[in-house]
Amino acid sequence: MNLKITHSNNYFKLKGILDRDNLDLFQKEFKNIFDKVSNLTISIEEIEWMDKYGVKAMAGLHDEAIIKNKKLSIIGLGCKELYEHFKYKTTA
Repeated sequence: MNLKITHSNNYFKLKGILDRDNLDLFQKEFKNIFDKVSNLTISIEEIEWMDKYGVKAMAGLHDEAIIKNKKLSIIGLGCKELYEHFKYKTTA
């Protein structure tokens, strides 16, 4: 399944698979997003799977939010790979 991104204002919903093959779609959608909004919510409830490139892209978005002092909320239980990344990052 491909990646589908829908949004309303600053609430984005990801559906499908976020991997190396569709990373360009993700990056295009969120390029300079924090220049446009001060808070951003991304639902990953319908993400079936995410490879290491997808996790890295989400982590990069998180890092950008911190650097630019913006709010980023990632909601949903759709992807254990992403939660594992942040779990280990915060305990290190």
